[in-house]
Amino acid sequence: MLKSIHHIAIICSDYEKSKAFYTEILGFGIMKETYRKERGSYKLDLALDGAYVIELFSFPDPPERPTRPEAAGLRHLAFTVNDLEAAVRELKEKGIETEPIRTDPLTGKRFTFSFDPDKLPLELYEA
Repeated sequence: MLKSIHHIAIICSDYEKSKAFYTEILGFGIMKETYRKERGSYKLDLALDGAYVIELFSFPDPPERPTRPEAAGLRHLAFTVNDLEAAVRELKEKGIETEPIRTDPLTGKRFTFSFDPDKLPLELYEA
C-alpha cells in the first residue's frame, strides 16, 4: 500500500529564521515558496538532493512545541551524513551546537543531535 514518505511538515514560529536555518545552514534547496494571504502564512517546499522532503509552514502565533520531558508524537527528524565529524564541524562553524557524538548500541553507528530554531530535535546519523 505505502511506497515512501512524501514529505515532512514543520510549523515554525519565525519564518525567516527557520527558512535561513533549513536553506543556508542545513543546505535544503527551495522548490517553491507560497504566501497564503487568507491564512497570513507561508508554505516553503524544500528539497534535499532534488527530492521533495519538507514543507515549512508559518502560522500566526503557533503554540510552542513541547520539549523535555518528551511528549507523545513525533520525536525527531534524522538525516544521514557520510562523515559525522565533518558535519558537526560544519554546523559549529555556522553557530549550531550539537550534543556529544554517541554510538547506537543496536547498529554500532554513530550519531548526534542538534536543534532547529524552534527546538525540534534533528539527528545526524552516520551512513
